[in-house]
Amino acid sequence: MIPQLVTVHYRRRDGHRRRLYVPVLPVLVVFSPLLLLAVLAGLVACLATQVRPMGALRGTGRLLWGLPGTLFEIEDGHTFVLVSVR
Repeated sequence: MIPQLVTVHYRRRDGHRRRLYVPVLPVLVVFSPLLLLAVLAGLVACLATQVRPMGALRGTGRLLWGLPGTLFEIEDGHTFVLVSVR
């Protein structure tokens, strides 16, 4: 199952906490022209470094498939960011 929602929690320097919900599908639709350019750049990079494009595509798919349920948590001093992928 591909990720459907990314939730970002962060604490500003003044101590207020914010929560941001990012739906994945609408973001992909908006950025689809850039996604096409990224795929073409990845294909050129694979050919330049002699990496099999299908292997790279399979690895990218497995990475995206494993993202749901992942939590990224970063805390440094007064800055706090929590990213949850659902």
